[in-house]
Amino acid sequence: MGVQMSVAIRNAMLDGIETITGTSPILKVRTGPKPANCAAADAGSVLATVNLPADWMNAAALGQKTKSGTWQDLIADDTGEAGHFRIYQSDGVTCTFQGSYGEVGTDMIGDSVEFNAGQTFTVITFTLIAGNA
Repeated sequence: MGVQMSVAIRNAMLDGIETITGTSPILKVRTGPKPANCAAADAGSVLATVNLPADWMNAAALGQKTKSGTWQDLIADDTGEAGHFRIYQSDGVTCTFQGSYGEVGTDMIGDSVEFNAGQTFTVITFTLIAGNA
């Protein structure tokens, strides 16, 4: 048995993520595996910091929500191999969600996994998908 939700409910849930996170959140790409949850302390070193656009996600459709605008850091913070990301409210402290970062098969895909301090970095793909269809 399992609860099933309409597309309208799934879309509303996804749009709520953007509402709670707020406008102009901050994305940090970090080394190593993600922490156990968003309440846990930050882990790994920060490789890139991106100030996301005010309207940083497209409206949810068909139970999915995709990034909006360009997510780019013109000067990467540090050198290392990326493993996870966290998105914070605009205060840069309150983590609202996190996930794996890398290549195909990860939650967020960027144009680089190996970072060098000072390089340009761009997120290519990021999609949230609501379950329980």
